[in-house]
Amino acid sequence: MVRSICISFVVFLVLSVPGEAQSENPYKLIGSIVGDVADFAVDNLDNVYVLTSTDQIKKYNANGDSVAVFNNVRRFGKVSAIDASNPLKVLLYYKDFATIVILDRLLAVQATIDLRLANIFQVNAIGQSYDNNIWLFDEGDSKLKKIDESGKVLLETPDFRLLFDQAPRIQNVFDQDGFVYLYDPEQNVFVFDYYGALRNKILISGWKDLKVAGKFIFGINDDTLHRYEINTFRLDEEKLPVPLNNSLKVNFTSSRLYALKKNLLEIYSLR
Repeated sequence: MVRSICISFVVFLVLSVPGEAQSENPYKLIGSIVGDVADFAVDNLDNVYVLTSTDQIKKYNANGDSVAVFNNVRRFGKVSAIDASNPLKVLLYYKDFATIVILDRLLAVQATIDLRLANIFQVNAIGQSYDNNIWLFDEGDSKLKKIDESGKVLLETPDFRLLFDQAPRIQNVFDQDGFVYLYDPEQNVFVFDYYGALRNKILISGWKDLKVAGKFIFGINDDTLHRYEINTFRLDEEKLPVPLNNSLKVNFTSSRLYALKKNLLEIYSLR
């Protein structure tokens, strides 16, 4: 199926790829987005959110159909991060303006949070919480905080500089199955409960594109895919096939792998 989205975008789904090379590849290419793809995010329903070089956001469903567009570009500068872990509530983070914009499932603006009004100025990582609030790591205070849609701080941990010998530099925040996972690529994955108490450290470091999805933590290191099963502590590793090497960014859901190349986002089934 070939679907023309606009002059610069073509989305196609590949049901099968014949040939011996495909049978040797544990991943099957099932779709691609071609065009101006600067960054992307995915949700747990395999919807894809493409960020263009002009900060336009386009949403595609799991079948590759274009379903929504966000055109309110550059109002707050460049988009620093997209959190689409909740398909009904997409977060855009603008680091330069310390602002979070909340979009609905059709990418219409629902709320705007100016973190500076809560005296929060240095944030690298945000993530959605199970109760429709927002987790963030405030580097200025070195604390994990939960805020509501008005920017009010609902919960915060003690200062990490008092908890750890070396204060973490958190790059990712994930809320999954009753716990909050904070990732510092130079140290660990820190696991907190919903009351802000440290519950565990997972000795994962040096992984790129880390993602907590379902019962797994995924990540890439050089040409190797790592898959850590949270409940069993089992770590599986496998070499990525050549077509996936040197990807600019990789993302995961429980069933798919997404690999960003220059002007190309490839979508693979994940066994």
